[in-house]
Amino acid sequence: GPAKMAAAGGGRYFCTAGRGLELFLAREVRVRLGATEVDCVSGKVFFSTEAEPGELRKLKSGERLFLLLKKHPPLAVSRNKGKMLHEIKSLVIDEPKYWLDVLSIWRNIHGCEGKKNDMSQENHLPLKRKSQEETNTATKRQRTEQTVSEECQAEAAERYMLPERKSDQDCWTESKTSLEDPSKSSGEKPIVNEKLSFRVSCRCSGAIAKILHSQEIGRAVGIALMKQFGWRADLRDPNLEVFIHLNDIYSVVGIPLFRLPLANREYIETAGLRSTIAWAMASLAEISAGAFVLDPMCGLGTILLEAAKEWPEACYWGADISDSQLEGADVNIRTAGLMDKIELLKASVKALPLPSESFDAVISDIPFGKKFKITKDIQLLPDILQEMERVLRVGGTIVLLLSQDLRKHMDGITKCAENDSPNAVFDSTSETVTAKALNMDGDSSSLMNGVEESFLGSRQRQFGGLVPDGVYGVSLGKMDAFIYKYRKISTAGNQ
Repeated sequence: GPAKMAAAGGGRYFCTAGRGLELFLAREVRVRLGATEVDCVSGKVFFSTEAEPGELRKLKSGERLFLLLKKHPPLAVSRNKGKMLHEIKSLVIDEPKYWLDVLSIWRNIHGCEGKKNDMSQENHLPLKRKSQEETNTATKRQRTEQTVSEECQAEAAERYMLPERKSDQDCWTESKTSLEDPSKSSGEKPIVNEKLSFRVSCRCSGAIAKILHSQEIGRAVGIALMKQFGWRADLRDPNLEVFIHLNDIYSVVGIPLFRLPLANREYIETAGLRSTIAWAMASLAEISAGAFVLDPMCGLGTILLEAAKEWPEACYWGADISDSQLEGADVNIRTAGLMDKIELLKASVKALPLPSESFDAVISDIPFGKKFKITKDIQLLPDILQEMERVLRVGGTIVLLLSQDLRKHMDGITKCAENDSPNAVFDSTSETVTAKALNMDGDSSSLMNGVEESFLGSRQRQFGGLVPDGVYGVSLGKMDAFIYKYRKISTAGNQ
């Protein structure tokens, strides 16, 4: 349990993930952190590791990282609200030893980080009540085209344990008398004697949500924590956030390790594609030292930035037809200090001024319909694919992000049989794929060597010299998309 972990200097964690990125995250925690006991559920990956805070912060495919306090089966649902609230309070408060162990890990981490550094980097919490100017500092850099996964949207929506209209003080008056000196009322000293400030973020879904509102739960748990530990509630800028997630699969209690999501990259000035998805795409491209990597529709350069940060031994090129996008990409590259790694050029993806077979990997987010009029350009997909194939060497990989519509066209082009789709999209939590998804030891080669044979069977015929090598369904918040991977096995002319 956590006691053993704390003694060993390790901890049990979970990290939230956008839908479809769980398998990338599960593999990443194993490779990067040497994690054990890795357990994937939809939207979360649980794991144990002894890694240092600096290493934990390097995770690239997750959203928010938490120290795990409790993970129990779902609570039994009854019509008796009082009974259910009592069970939830017990889930959170019982076994105070867990709290001590987890808080000691949390303190060690915040001690290592240095209070000043942690606060200065992260004290702008994008909360509803903060003024717009304050919020801007935290969110401006991260204004993403795609909203964060549902996981995080819901988390933001249900952060408050108390109704907005009351001031913090009003909310707690009823319990104030017993809290001023908990030893008087309960006959025992609070276990954690320092006055930590805290906030409860609660999220419910499934059967339990039909009976209890997340605010009721947050409030009950908040009062219980104050009684138990003598902490004080602070919704605006607490030392500690307590996260509770109750659904039909599990009951989870955790403490966020860092105030800002891991997905908010400090090195990206203006975000385009969600950074976690850009990283996942790059991880599939098998980038090795000395490789030449191209994004022929690079936009603000997010994919190139993520790839160059993780695999710095390669050379990166970005092309785009839009001046404004290239200017944004240039600012991003300068901000990230990657001017020597990434070259930009203005060019159309339909006619790249680049020699044939000159790149080892091509990675690209094919623009979606909302921003670009893809409907009339959709027939250009074969031309785009053909040009990407032309500049790719034999043995190289292409990794593309496609919308639902584009996916249908792509399957048409590559002549997928209709009965292929069930095998084509990997379930992100399936272990078979997780074990082989990516490799980050300085080189991302041999990522998907173990893809099931059935998937590469004759039912998916190739486009020119390209053969399909994996499809991954991912969520872009409001819409779903698909990461397609291809390998070039021959030059198109020599079939």
